[in-house]
Amino acid sequence: MTSHTHQTHPAIIKRLNRARGHLQSVTQMIEDGRPCLDIAQQLHAVEKAIQQAKRTLVQDHIDHCLEEALGPQTQAQRAHAEEFKAIARYL
Repeated sequence: MTSHTHQTHPAIIKRLNRARGHLQSVTQMIEDGRPCLDIAQQLHAVEKAIQQAKRTLVQDHIDHCLEEALGPQTQAQRAHAEEFKAIARYL
């Protein structure tokens, strides 16, 4: 298996580590009997952090790996690839 490291990976790792810390806080909040609203807000923050990490990873993959896999392209093919990249940002 080939190693795939991109410029965004350190930022993704930082975001996931932060999410891990928030998740541990959520566990502690539940154990401490904190109000459900507070817990739900923290869970939402964890979910958003993970979602953003995933989005960054997928977008990075599309931007770099797809381009490499496609190789040389005609202008029309490149336009289709760019359109795919643009629409994928809405996922």
